[in-house]
Amino acid sequence: MIIACPACSTRYVVPDSAIGIEGRTVRCAKCKHSWFQEGPDAERLAAVAKVPTPPPNPAPTPAPPPPRPTPPAPPAVEAEQGSNVTYAEAGDTVQDEPEPRESPDFDEAAPPFGEVQDDLPPPPEPEEDESPSRFEHAPPFRPRRNMTKLWTWAAAIFALLAVGTIAAVNYVGLPDWVPVSKPLFGAAQPDLELSFPVEQQERRTLPNGTEFFGARIIVKNTARETRPVPPVLIVLRDQRERQVYSWVVNPPQASLAPGEELTINEAVTDVPKSAVFADIGWAPR
Repeated sequence: MIIACPACSTRYVVPDSAIGIEGRTVRCAKCKHSWFQEGPDAERLAAVAKVPTPPPNPAPTPAPPPPRPTPPAPPAVEAEQGSNVTYAEAGDTVQDEPEPRESPDFDEAAPPFGEVQDDLPPPPEPEEDESPSRFEHAPPFRPRRNMTKLWTWAAAIFALLAVGTIAAVNYVGLPDWVPVSKPLFGAAQPDLELSFPVEQQERRTLPNGTEFFGARIIVKNTARETRPVPPVLIVLRDQRERQVYSWVVNPPQASLAPGEELTINEAVTDVPKSAVFADIGWAPR
């Protein structure tokens, strides 16, 4: 049972049999205060002091073995100096002299039986470490970054930029400063036939010394529906097939009905003298 001093509230753990059923007077080992301690519950003490009964039919005790013959006694030997063994004459029993035991020192100031002394000092409290922890998100430390999350954000931003760039190029086209070879002519028009007869191209020098170039362009709609007519691009090239001059011709008619044909007569001056032949196609958008 656990008892507590009413003066200093010191608690002791004592066996129930030390107090007894009727109780007894005890004294605190700390403040020397005496009081009468009530005994434990009678039923609880009886349960603690209960001794199990032996089984009704105990097993039979085996018969003792027969005594062994007594060996002959050794001859008399003088005791060695410093030994606590003494040998007698032949026929006497050899006995070891027991070593004297020192009586334990009893502390007269120890508490009476059943009392627990609680004079030990309390354990020292752990000192608080004022140095900053490496896990705290406070200066001079920074929170650890989640690299997976950062890479996910970077991939998402890159994807948005790529999609936006592709959409802008498809809508506006590449700028002039981009070092990428652009197609000279625009997309083909399957339903519109574009012809540029060589025999109807004219190249001469005017009396004032300027270079003249004239040509005829024929556009025909082969579809069963009305089609719009895009602008036409004329390119002049030199002997090495390098582009030396070009211009865009806007058709006089915006659209053609099914089976309709359109003829465009075009002439320009001040063309380079190195231009020897012409090429034609749809103007890029």
